[in-house]
Amino acid sequence: MHVLFVCTGNTCRSPMAEAIMRQALQSRGDSRVTVGSAGIGAWEGGPASEGAYLVALEHGLDLSAHRARMLTRELVEQADLVLCMSRHHCARVRELGGGDKVHLLGEYAGLTGDDAEVNDPFGGDLGSYRETFRDLGRMIETIVGRLEAERHGDRR
Repeated sequence: MHVLFVCTGNTCRSPMAEAIMRQALQSRGDSRVTVGSAGIGAWEGGPASEGAYLVALEHGLDLSAHRARMLTRELVEQADLVLCMSRHHCARVRELGGGDKVHLLGEYAGLTGDDAEVNDPFGGDLGSYRETFRDLGRMIETIVGRLEAERHGDRR
């Protein structure tokens, strides 16, 4: 299974989500799920934002090799599950053929309303990035558990 996280510039939220999920999967020894990220308005090849980079480092994650990617139809087609940070990201993914594999990250984690969207820390202080990182961590922990449960359910 391949999971794709989508935000706007692919420099803050989606790279942090990608790194958090990759770490969560590795800690469980799960190599069946791969993870990537892209942005609907990404500057191709740009680095992770300084805030995302620093907050990830605080948690033992290294975003120094991250390079922003523009969301394309091909990336959407390659993904089995596309998790978006906000509703307008989901709309763009659907325009690119995402169909029913597209979900708002928070809703997929069981949240509703405004809580289901992930705040964009871009341009904010480190506190904003830390809050976003914490929110992503909670949501992704739930999602990794959900994916495990679904996989175990398929085996029965």
